[in-house]
Amino acid sequence: MTPTSDLELSLFDYHLPDRHIAQTPADRRDHSRLMVVHRRSGTVAHHDFYELPDLLPPATRLLRNTVSVLKARLHGRRPGGGRVQCLLLRPAVEAQSWWCLLRPGRRLPEGSGFNGPGYAATVRERGPGGECRVHFELERHPDLPALANEIGEMPLPPYIRRQPTDPRREVDEARYDTVYADPAQRRAAAAPTAGLHFTPNLLRTLCTRGHQIADLVLHVGLGTFQPVRSTTLSGHRMHSESYEIPAATRRILEDPATAANRLAVGTTTLRALEHYFRVRPAGDPSDRPWQAEADIFLYPPARFHVPALVTNFHLPRSTLLCLVAAFLTPDSLEGIDWLKSLYRDAIARDYRFYSYGDAMLILDR
Repeated sequence: MTPTSDLELSLFDYHLPDRHIAQTPADRRDHSRLMVVHRRSGTVAHHDFYELPDLLPPATRLLRNTVSVLKARLHGRRPGGGRVQCLLLRPAVEAQSWWCLLRPGRRLPEGSGFNGPGYAATVRERGPGGECRVHFELERHPDLPALANEIGEMPLPPYIRRQPTDPRREVDEARYDTVYADPAQRRAAAAPTAGLHFTPNLLRTLCTRGHQIADLVLHVGLGTFQPVRSTTLSGHRMHSESYEIPAATRRILEDPATAANRLAVGTTTLRALEHYFRVRPAGDPSDRPWQAEADIFLYPPARFHVPALVTNFHLPRSTLLCLVAAFLTPDSLEGIDWLKSLYRDAIARDYRFYSYGDAMLILDR
């Protein structure tokens, strides 16, 4: 095995036939399939997501990301007529400016501009990871999110294929967000997809069965899209994503009695929680909200403060795949091969992969 400090990215590769990439969500959110992995015993079972309340340990604390997806994909044109696609990632410090991904980026140097319905944009800065700081002049909207939610498109990942007139776009607007997304937090550049499987009825059932739900917000941004370009994991730099943990959730996290029963709904939630546990000052009072920037890259061997996770099936060579491999066997490299074995089994059983696909539940027992 490669030395721990210099794991090769190729270790996190696998082959996925195109037919397993889900192009549409399940007919009902909670009728997606659920692979249940018991990491201590090594046993694996196959269920449907609506069975989740009966599969969890008693009094599980489910921690979820309530961010809402911004219709962050804007279309415009350069002065010469060339088309521009702009993906809004996160607000910049300068008013009415956002960090964005632009296509074609090579034709939009600093100082260049493009226009779209209701706005004129100027590229002010190019970042090292391909992102650009863009300033927007708005004609009639109070802020850019308001404009984006009127004229923008849902920022579907590129492996979900849609033509401009595809009728499935209406389904995307309803389903590429969680049922518990907070409209006041409509800033995410991608959905926290593990949460897409929950329904209002399932959430009520979880509570009536004695489980507890707690919220936080992580503004999903470039870290979700950024590929690992280095040949080794140690050479990859994670982009930061801002997160907020309310005081009520902090009190749960700081209660030692909840430590064994925490479950992160999705990798975005897990990243926020693990960053929080690593950086919060000792003795910091938990009766006030916490805000920070998570730039943590979790890969084997890593140690976790959260013992259970719900997640989807992830892309080869992605930071999310690295995270799940680490979570399967904390403090060990064995999760790399185990995860690829689980994925091979999922493919053989016709599981659906990626954002609109099926889910995996990893329990610490």
